[in-house]
Amino acid sequence: MLRRILDSPWTYFTLAGLLVLAGLASMFRIRGPSRPAGVIATDLPALRERGDVNVVFILIDTLRADRLSSYGYERPTSPVMDALADRGVRFSNAQAQSSWTKCSMASLWTGLFAQRSGVTRFDHAIPDSATLPAEIFRAAGYTTAGLWRNGWVASNFGFAQGFDIYLRPVPRDDAAHLERRGRAEAKVPGSDEDLTLAAREFIRTNRNDKFLLYLHYMDLHQYVYDDEAAELEFGTSISDVYDRAIHWTDRNVGALLATLDELDLAKRTIVVITADHGEAFGEHGAEGHARDLYQEVVHVPLLMALPFRVDGGLVVDPLVRNVDIWPTVLDLLGLPALPGADGVSLAPAMLAAARGEWVELPPAQAYLDQVWGRMDLKPLPLASLQRESRKIIYNQTKPDETLQVFDLATDPRERRNLREAPPGWLDELRPQLDASFAGESPWGETKTVEIDTLELNQLRALGYVVGHGQVGHERAADFDRRR
Repeated sequence: MLRRILDSPWTYFTLAGLLVLAGLASMFRIRGPSRPAGVIATDLPALRERGDVNVVFILIDTLRADRLSSYGYERPTSPVMDALADRGVRFSNAQAQSSWTKCSMASLWTGLFAQRSGVTRFDHAIPDSATLPAEIFRAAGYTTAGLWRNGWVASNFGFAQGFDIYLRPVPRDDAAHLERRGRAEAKVPGSDEDLTLAAREFIRTNRNDKFLLYLHYMDLHQYVYDDEAAELEFGTSISDVYDRAIHWTDRNVGALLATLDELDLAKRTIVVITADHGEAFGEHGAEGHARDLYQEVVHVPLLMALPFRVDGGLVVDPLVRNVDIWPTVLDLLGLPALPGADGVSLAPAMLAAARGEWVELPPAQAYLDQVWGRMDLKPLPLASLQRESRKIIYNQTKPDETLQVFDLATDPRERRNLREAPPGWLDELRPQLDASFAGESPWGETKTVEIDTLELNQLRALGYVVGHGQVGHERAADFDRRR
């Protein structure tokens, strides 16, 4: 009976409504940290022996790393996440595996680069034969829940595997305190408050059990912000509005972390925060995302709060990838690894950073089929390979013509293409990128799914052009044209 109650989405909608009546203002009250102080060298390896650690995985859609204060941004966009970094672990150089949500999330959840996951076009899906982290957690006795608002991670695309509860919260009507900017037709119903309220109630209901909770925040993608963020003196351009939306999302994260503190759960919970991709504002001629693989759309934040405080924070500087996230969490908890994953555990890099040492990790790959939404066209694969500050990008169909070579150490904004005077290290990286294009899916032929008209229109409401015209995400440019 209890399981049926917990599995019913109406349980969470009803309880979320009660929370609204209790007052939204209290939701954002943030208390001090309840985690005990710890030492990485001893307490990190000890996590696998505990057997009582929860995992809260927060995915903030469309969040680029360089817009967070903890990553050097001058504006106070992210006080909650910055405080988390000051008491946890910040990976300074993390890369997403695509600039399009579904492709990126398939890599993140499977631990496979896109060419091997096979999920690269709008009708592709993760097959049932894949093993996802939630399946491993559920087999280990965890209650697993996923709450999301982006249709690209809906259950029909295979992302629900292993979750006891996997749903999109029903939108509430009370959102008068929120502002929406961007494409007039690009509107996902509801707001991230719906997600936060449902998540808080899930945590309260399962406070005595081990749980895995996945939250996929969406308001930043939609450039939504609240009255408090509206009062910030950030300006009125689309880039300014984006910063306001980060502040609003950050407050939602704060409400969630406050719940863990209030229930005394922070001391037995790992919290991971990252993004599926970033957002461009014309740095290379494009606006939005899902168009190219430059740093503004693949450099994402990666933060981790452990069940103990790391006073002053730990910064891990070597290049890491989103495919490393679940291999790391599973390793920290002593759970079985993802089979055949390209990702590796970052635990050794964390321990090395705590000793003041550097560990070089495998190179990062990113991939984008530039016509992922046009099934009438043959794939147009764009890929990048980065080893620390050395990065190359090209299209497989015409590699010599499209080759771009960047030294991020001296050119972090990728302004100078070194193709005409290639550095010596290009001969090392290019064969690795060539090989990445030949990657094969471990489960054979890619699974495809039928997408009905209603669902396709919902996906288009995210601001993408799917099925006709130029593929990509156009909201930013459209906003500026209408201003």
